[in-house]
Amino acid sequence: MYEEITPQAVERLIEGKGEVSIIDVREPWEFAKGHIPGAKNISVNELLSRLDEIDKTKDHIIVCHSGNRSGVASAILSAHGYTVKNMAGGMLEWNGQVVC
Repeated sequence: MYEEITPQAVERLIEGKGEVSIIDVREPWEFAKGHIPGAKNISVNELLSRLDEIDKTKDHIIVCHSGNRSGVASAILSAHGYTVKNMAGGMLEWNGQVVC
């Protein structure tokens, strides 16, 4: 299983730690329109074929547009032994910095 985390809590983590592993599971064209600085883009559709790109020793925050796809991705990653948190509300609720 996985936990949920609010966008505000993610922002505090980034401010406090600096380096936080964020995986954005939106499509590349969505990611290109704006994403959280430092996020890695792995579309939920490519997730299983790209598991080797995700460090199993780290905790990861999973992000999408509204929180639905990231919930699916969080369930998949959790089932494969990854420690993840789904960012509730996705980028719709994100008020922090965005880069294109």
